[in-house]
Amino acid sequence: MLFAILGGCATPPNDPEALAEWEQINDPFEPMNRGIFEVNMLLDGIILKPLAQGYRWVFPNFLRAGVKNALDNLGEPINAANSILQGEFSRAGTAAGRLLINSTVGLAGLVDVAEAMGLNPVDEDFGQTLAVWGVENTPYLVLPLLGPSSIRDGLGRGVDYFADPTTIALNNSDLEWVTWTIKALDIVERRSRHIEVLDDIERNSVDYYAAIRSLYRQRRNDLIYNGEVPEADPFYGHSPDYPDDSELSYVN
Repeated sequence: MLFAILGGCATPPNDPEALAEWEQINDPFEPMNRGIFEVNMLLDGIILKPLAQGYRWVFPNFLRAGVKNALDNLGEPINAANSILQGEFSRAGTAAGRLLINSTVGLAGLVDVAEAMGLNPVDEDFGQTLAVWGVENTPYLVLPLLGPSSIRDGLGRGVDYFADPTTIALNNSDLEWVTWTIKALDIVERRSRHIEVLDDIERNSVDYYAAIRSLYRQRRNDLIYNGEVPEADPFYGHSPDYPDDSELSYVN
């Protein structure tokens, strides 16, 4: 991957104004990224999107909502742990409370009882934790199969995977197949929720790659600041209505 990244670096422009824009975009690996993006798009079109469409056709809304709630519930330990690492103890308590309530009263997370009680979802990951710790936004990186990311967020995703209590418990019980089944279901479920949104973005974008890159960064910045992006950060802005970074992935 390192050699591929080095070989895929774009050449910085000489014009000072163009150079400033190039640095702001922060995509020095764009030639390589665009190639991976095209492959991911191809796989999405022939595998993931049809599976997501079939999933929506077979399962009614209430069942899909239950699956989403249960999958979200499995992520609450990571939300709580990263909130603690960021010093956000109130958010950590919210995540822990959601896990306790939804795992019991909510029937193993199938029903989001906690949100009805005022405990709104908390979305934290180690990529956000690194940002809070002062790791500046690293170059944009499109990962094979995993989609939009950055060097910082890619590292964070790996840490979250290996630190996930559910993954650890299943792997230690020789139930790795359950881990991969959950991951596959999560991928299809996420993709199914944004078929029309992503189709609309693709249809109305002059450069779909650039549009996805921009939306990914806006969403990540929104998560890092917990929805309160400073006015001094004009490049990103607040974009709560766009699909999140995982849902912008093509084969996730």
